[in-house]
Amino acid sequence: MRRSLVVVLGLALAASAAATAQRAPRQTPPSSRAAAPRRELPVPFKVGETLTYDVSWSSYLTAGTAVLTVREKKPSFNSTAYYIVAEGRPTPLVSKLYSLYYKMDTLLDSYTLLPQRGSIYSEEGGQHHFRETTFDRAARRAAFENRSTSTVKSDLVVPPDVQDALSALYVLRAVPFRAGDRMTMPVSDSGKNYKLVLQVAGPERLKTSLGELAAWRLRPIIYDADNQPVGRDISIWLSDDARRLPLKLQGDLPVGSFVLSLRDAK
Repeated sequence: MRRSLVVVLGLALAASAAATAQRAPRQTPPSSRAAAPRRELPVPFKVGETLTYDVSWSSYLTAGTAVLTVREKKPSFNSTAYYIVAEGRPTPLVSKLYSLYYKMDTLLDSYTLLPQRGSIYSEEGGQHHFRETTFDRAARRAAFENRSTSTVKSDLVVPPDVQDALSALYVLRAVPFRAGDRMTMPVSDSGKNYKLVLQVAGPERLKTSLGELAAWRLRPIIYDADNQPVGRDISIWLSDDARRLPLKLQGDLPVGSFVLSLRDAK
């Protein structure tokens, strides 16, 4: 179970919906017209949405629970952002074998659908860790800080449309796609840059706790900085409806296999 929730959610990385900037034409004399007001990008989720998942890990039938919540929408970093939180806990039986708690959060800009800041807090046994990434979009850099028994800081260059692990799952829900589409995007997680290549298939029928639903099947491959794949046989199913709910995630990792199954959606 070590770092399992972070790894699992990290697999849900997907294509960014950031709009490409368009350069305004020069005018002589300069135009006095006011710039068009910014518009928030449409999303299939809203404040208060809560998704609860059963987490199966290797030989455990149900090893834990993950809860993803859109907590609020608020002013943030001179813009407006959705504050999204994911929490993971083991079942009471597993917690007797190993104490574990994970919390991930992100501030997702409502105008660009790019993360402003993201963090991961973990309690594993008696160890506590806090990892935070703050994005400077203008400079195309990210400041990473890792706090445990000591504090380590680093700064890295990132592409302009980079996502973090949690924001990407929500952005994926807002991205229009068709069967056969192939998408590539950069992701920054815990001070490292990754590349995601995603293929879209479906829709297909999927049995869930909410009934049998039509779902898109997405097959992501995550590459590290050395262009080596991380994980294999990974699949994500999104509902083929207005909410684009992440219904199921599964895959194999070097430390074991996992399945996240949506139990409840509010």
